[in-house]
Amino acid sequence: MASIYKNADKNTRKTWLFLTLFLVFIIAVGWLFSYLLNSSFILYVAVFLSVAMSITSYWFSDKIVLSMAHAKPIEKSDNPELYRIVENLAITAGLPLPKIYIIYERQLNAFATGRDKNHAVVAVTQGLLEKLERSELEGVIAHELSHIGNKDMLLSTVIVIFAGIVALLSDFFLRISFWGGGRRDSDNNKAGALLMVLGIAAAILAPLAASLIRLAISRKREFLADADGALLTRYPEGLASALEKIATDVTPMRSAHAATAHLYIDSPFNEKQSHNWFVKIFQTHPPVEERIKALRDMNI
Repeated sequence: MASIYKNADKNTRKTWLFLTLFLVFIIAVGWLFSYLLNSSFILYVAVFLSVAMSITSYWFSDKIVLSMAHAKPIEKSDNPELYRIVENLAITAGLPLPKIYIIYERQLNAFATGRDKNHAVVAVTQGLLEKLERSELEGVIAHELSHIGNKDMLLSTVIVIFAGIVALLSDFFLRISFWGGGRRDSDNNKAGALLMVLGIAAAILAPLAASLIRLAISRKREFLADADGALLTRYPEGLASALEKIATDVTPMRSAHAATAHLYIDSPFNEKQSHNWFVKIFQTHPPVEERIKALRDMNI
């Protein structure tokens, strides 16, 4: 089944390209704020936080995400049917068997996490297990295994960390600016004032730009996981039908977090889908209608 994930190495290169560009973006933001505040300390902090938090997210992202979701591990004896589905699909996909977790929530949802295929986790909600048919559940599991096969998890988690660093630096800059910080040699000229205004604008817009990048990457990866998941089961209708049920589920998720919403197969916040382009760019997932149409247009 290696042909399904023939783009995995390409995705890995793209992942490291995205991470490099994001790191450059953070350093640029840190340099600008350091220059405006006349202190190189901010730049050093930006670089240190980027490296330290990237390392932390690489090694511990799965534990952090699972803790936030209140997910609990299961063994084969706890749910033999779910275990067999995951095991059979993992064998078909040529992947090691991931750890299996259950989120004891009534909402229909699932996600995959972990730093690589050898340390991967698939988590599903109790509601998903109770309300989906077997073919639909297989479609969802195949989708999550495709995230693993396509090596999406590292990018998803590290991008969240980087976006948080940008927001942290921006907040720090704005607080210092409003308390009178800044380059003293520029306080009495128009150029200095204009530069400070531009710095404040950058501090406001930088977190927004970082979040938009994160969301755009997430949406693109969902379409790819849908397609590869359908190829894995050879039955696109299973995932399409599951997405229909997931989209119409209005059950709230108590453990939902904005930082991890993009990891789920669909937003855990029951967001109403919109065809407005402005609204779409702020969504964590592509509209379900578009995903379902793409699946039903597949010829397998």
